[in-house]
Amino acid sequence: MTATTNDSTVGSTEELETHEVLLSDVAADKVRSLLEQEGRTDLRLRVAVQPGGCSGLIYQLYFDERMLDGDAVREFDGVEVIVDKMSVPYLSGASIDFEDTISKQGFTIDNPNAGGSCACGDSFH
Repeated sequence: MTATTNDSTVGSTEELETHEVLLSDVAADKVRSLLEQEGRTDLRLRVAVQPGGCSGLIYQLYFDERMLDGDAVREFDGVEVIVDKMSVPYLSGASIDFEDTISKQGFTIDNPNAGGSCACGDSFH
């Protein structure tokens, strides 16, 4: 006998695709810390690319409680990272890190698929 409690979780985890985005241990720790501050254990880190910026595409990193049709998921020490099906090819092999230095604080994405980026580093092509 099976019970369905939430329509957004139709299907099991083994049916989901995986992606090739890597999350560093430092970034995973920061994500966990942010989620603990918010008191939310139901959120995942969503990584996406969207049209925009001066070079053509911009990165988006945000917390999301939804799993959309076609999402690819990968877990890093308890932190789930999801990538939508359109973004997967643009982010294959990319790595996400977190920097906390005197000159920079925030998440960084190193993407081998980016042919170039704008001067400020916010968009790529």
